[in-house]
Amino acid sequence: MTTRRLSTYFIRLMAAAITLLGMTAVHAEYRGRVLRHETELRSRMVDELGLSDLCLFTEARYTRHPSVTDLFTPFQDHPFSQEHFPSGSLMAPPEHIIRLAGERQAAP
Repeated sequence: MTTRRLSTYFIRLMAAAITLLGMTAVHAEYRGRVLRHETELRSRMVDELGLSDLCLFTEARYTRHPSVTDLFTPFQDHPFSQEHFPSGSLMAPPEHIIRLAGERQAAP
């Protein structure tokens, strides 16, 4: 009965790990191609059906569809009212509203 050196086990372990790493890379490439195709199909469907943005939260209308909000929607109850929806504190205002607010502050 012969005994094997520990280096033989180490080499076999490294060969198995490298094989698994290669298989992971092949799988990632395959999944990337599938997901790109699915994304293209969904994008085409959104364009054809004229769908709006993704609904992020279900509470207030300015958090459901942030791209179609106006400057005063969060303050529709009172101009100095506090945010009473938790989702309003999780999401930043859309870029066009931030830009519009900056332009209004800069104008005399």
